[in-house]
Amino acid sequence: MADDFEIDLDDLERRMDGALASLRTDFASLRTGRASASMLEPITVEAYGATTPINQVGTVNVPEPRMVTINVWDRSLVGVVEKAIRESGLGINPQLNGTIIMLPIPELNEERRRELTKVAGQYAENARIAIRNVRRDGMDQIKKAKSDGMSEDDQKFWEAAVQELTDKGISKIDAALDTKQEEIMQV
Repeated sequence: MADDFEIDLDDLERRMDGALASLRTDFASLRTGRASASMLEPITVEAYGATTPINQVGTVNVPEPRMVTINVWDRSLVGVVEKAIRESGLGINPQLNGTIIMLPIPELNEERRRELTKVAGQYAENARIAIRNVRRDGMDQIKKAKSDGMSEDDQKFWEAAVQELTDKGISKIDAALDTKQEEIMQV
């Protein structure tokens, strides 16, 4: 094995783990019938000339299992926050009480559960694509090293190592998706 042709597998693995971490964040935003402050994380509003996450324009609380409240700090942003929640696809109908927006979490029906499992599947597919992009970057590094004089045996070794990392990452995503879909379909 030629030491002058090293492919940084640790970097590739770190980037693949980043895709998995992003997927877990996306999954946390999917509601499963219980109130959670993390379900509002992907929602942003146009505030002060910039796109801002909801948790940076107000205080998000979960006072009871089926209720999320947002105490919006700036009265002028209440309507913007309410509109963003309505258009987010969460299926929640915000109720206003001054600067406090209350989000009662309805019981999920069978149809909504199926929709949410499809959304979870889309999130998982985006994570798979991210992992495959990292794999492609690794393979491009190998091709460049081959054109710089890497032996064919070394090329095959590194390609197998990158593919193994990819397979491991994809299987983690599939396992996370299965767990989340079971959680969503649980009544």
